[in-house]
Amino acid sequence: MFIEIFDTTLRDGTQGEGVNLSVQDKLLIAKRLDEFGIDIIEGGWPGSNPKDEDFFKQAKNLKLNHAKLTSFGSTARSVKDVESDYNLNTLLKSETPIITIFGKTWQLHSQKGLGLSDEENAELIYKSVKYLKAHVDRVIFDAEHFFDGYKHNPEFALKMLEAATEGGADTLVLCDTNGGSLPEEVFKIVTEVKNKFNLQIGIHAHNDAELAVANSLAAVNAGATHVHGTINGIGERCGNANLCSIIPNLILKLNHETNQKNTLQHLTSLSNYVYELMNIHPNTRAAYTGKSAFAHKGGVHVSAVMKDSRMYEHIAPELVGNKQRVLISDLSGQSNIKYKAKEVGIDISDDKELSKRLVNYI
Repeated sequence: MFIEIFDTTLRDGTQGEGVNLSVQDKLLIAKRLDEFGIDIIEGGWPGSNPKDEDFFKQAKNLKLNHAKLTSFGSTARSVKDVESDYNLNTLLKSETPIITIFGKTWQLHSQKGLGLSDEENAELIYKSVKYLKAHVDRVIFDAEHFFDGYKHNPEFALKMLEAATEGGADTLVLCDTNGGSLPEEVFKIVTEVKNKFNLQIGIHAHNDAELAVANSLAAVNAGATHVHGTINGIGERCGNANLCSIIPNLILKLNHETNQKNTLQHLTSLSNYVYELMNIHPNTRAAYTGKSAFAHKGGVHVSAVMKDSRMYEHIAPELVGNKQRVLISDLSGQSNIKYKAKEVGIDISDDKELSKRLVNYI
């Protein structure tokens, strides 16, 4: 099954605490994401701040080989003024081939947050999507707070998806905006939605329960073919689903097709590149791309790895552009010493007494 990857590092990722990107930074990251094979790059919310508006102006000169840019915004503010709505028209001015908008699919938000009846909220979604679809090739509808909304009132949540569908949405993205859903809940709900709508279904997960990656994979297992996330999982509060974990899991563990299959060996360098531009210290213990992901310290482990690395490594680190490392400490055995000696061109494999003395010295 082919899975479309939607990167929101430049929009949702920049909402993370301590994350600041200049327009030039965003342009550089967009180019790198394109080179990696990302399908859709969400550049920002042009109606919300001057920086994002400037990004889309300059992004028109980007020569992207594969990725398509999308701008992001909300439904119109009022049902009566959809065609003159500032936010929607600013999205159109960004001139991206895809526009992504979110709408309320949790009754709590539409009633208390917006003060709308169920019918008014559905009409707002329908008219907003329809207006944008008349001007662009593709509209992606982010069903904000969908899982919480579905658990609270499934009839209401599904009615909002129907409104987006009738308006002409091409993709329905189910959002775990508060990040508190469990994988079994996500699987069940995505399955039910998939059975009701003949549209591409997507997943947008946040990491507040440390389950964003698991929830994204559960959604794919239930039939979702469009996955949102950020590089390194950077994002608001506890972050977004980490594409640096999702993508190799899709390719190497679940055997799905993605456009990153032939560039997967560049994953670690992409991760570090984004960290550098964000001026954030890399997470050394990150799965797949972290410096410690394939690091071995215990003597028993190193002895086994030297015989066959599969004994303590779930994949070959080279597949994701990482590398195996052996550490020296008081937990080291002779194998650690022999490994490190070989790294610097010294072969002591036959000198057991020397390796013993070195272990005792440590």
